[in-house]
Amino acid sequence: MQLAQLNISRMLAPDINHPIMADFVNQLDTINKLAEQSDGFIWRLTGDGNDATSLRPFDDERVIVNMSVWVSLEQLQTFVFKSPHTRVMKDRRKWFEQPDQIMTVLWWIPAGHIPSVDEAKERLQLLNSNGPGPLAFTFRDVWPAPNVDFDTSKELA
Repeated sequence: MQLAQLNISRMLAPDINHPIMADFVNQLDTINKLAEQSDGFIWRLTGDGNDATSLRPFDDERVIVNMSVWVSLEQLQTFVFKSPHTRVMKDRRKWFEQPDQIMTVLWWIPAGHIPSVDEAKERLQLLNSNGPGPLAFTFRDVWPAPNVDFDTSKELA
């Protein structure tokens, strides 16, 4: 099994090109390269350019997404919490609103599966509706990987 993650944020600015977002945008290439060079990194969502900031899969144009796949929870945690990525997270209130719901979801996927944005949105909705469980969880409420590879997308239906 591998680990997929989606996190969303709602910009303080009306769009990604607004001056408020400049410092965040200026760090994207560095942080994305750091992710790609990190142990356990498999894949990340990209749109126009080398990031996902051009994608707007939610109804709100101010919501941006980040989605990736990792070999293990521990390797994702190392990148998120023990690398220069942590500095960006500490500054997030400069660019993004304080969320009123869970904005990051993790879920296990069969090795080799690349999740769709719609699949990720379903996982986030499931987490916000039902709380953490085996199909959608958080860094604080981790569920163990299943013992066998299986198609968890069928369990969402």
